[in-house]
Amino acid sequence: MKILFGLFSFLMAITLAAPPARAADGDRHMFTIENFKLESGTVLPKAVVMYGTYGKLNAAKDNLILLPSHYMADGHGYEWLIGPGKAIDPAKYFCVTSELFGNAKSSSPSNTPEPFHGPRFPVPTIRDNVEAVRRLLEQEFGVTHARAIIGFSMGGQQAFQWAVSHPDFADRIVVTSATAKTWPHGIMRLESQIAAIETDPVFNNGDYTEQPKKGLSAFGMVWGPWLYSQEWWRKELWKTGAPNTTLDQAIDRFRNNFIPGADANNLILQMRTWEKHDVGTTPGFGGDVAKALGSIRVPLLYMPSATDLYFPVEDARYEAQFIKTVTFKPIPSLWGHTAGAASNPEDAKFLNETIGAFLAADPKPMGGR
Repeated sequence: MKILFGLFSFLMAITLAAPPARAADGDRHMFTIENFKLESGTVLPKAVVMYGTYGKLNAAKDNLILLPSHYMADGHGYEWLIGPGKAIDPAKYFCVTSELFGNAKSSSPSNTPEPFHGPRFPVPTIRDNVEAVRRLLEQEFGVTHARAIIGFSMGGQQAFQWAVSHPDFADRIVVTSATAKTWPHGIMRLESQIAAIETDPVFNNGDYTEQPKKGLSAFGMVWGPWLYSQEWWRKELWKTGAPNTTLDQAIDRFRNNFIPGADANNLILQMRTWEKHDVGTTPGFGGDVAKALGSIRVPLLYMPSATDLYFPVEDARYEAQFIKTVTFKPIPSLWGHTAGAASNPEDAKFLNETIGAFLAADPKPMGGR
């Protein structure tokens, strides 16, 4: 057993076992949109969305589940939920795991030519990402309706946006460790992490010739204290599965190897997208979050982590009161934000059992807190 730091699996959640076997398939594909217009008005001549697939689309095209990616994740980020004996069996469902703009594989500052290379890449909104994936599903698979949309963190932001922008698209929505709006405290946190990168002279306003290593190190150190709960640190849970790991070693991983190979502009771009998220600014709602959430028609399972410092359970509880079809079920965990991506066996069991039951329940709208 060993500690693995894998942002692409759990937003840098420390997993405590050997890497899990890949779920069936998990093939990755590319979808391209010519002249994709963002909400800002900027047009990307060629917008690329990477995505993964698990299972097979049935003849009726009614077994698709969409799982949009979280911060800097790729299409393998939901394998804690996909597989035989888990909530989503690819023998029954066809899963599509879409990847956010800015993750270095979909269109990003690091892989887009001028005039949008590096710091000149326009900041897409969560709605821009949702629109790109809507086109992907329709044009690649002929799908205009999904069995469910399930999202963790920034994936949860996308799930909320789907429920508001396309209220009849999915039968069910599941959100873990996310909110429908990035509230001011969350923006302040993200700005501190952006500032950590930008203070490195090598960063050069984003026009660097090598990665700003000192800035990236500072970024990891600012990010680290927010990722897990205070009690997680007090109980020294970084030792789980690796009892000889010292506090200094745990800290050094944030300092020296937080997101291996990450590009600074990509990191900042996705944080800017995160900051801008607000379902209330969806056209037709005039900036009113409560009104936007009140428009959600389908059953929505809302699962904040009880100890999340990114998306506090109090913020989630505030939002839940406006959702008529909500089932509100916090994750009882000390693992902070990462609980929503099954960063330990107990959370994996709770999530799979709860989400599995929600997907299998009577399709009529549900409510309750």
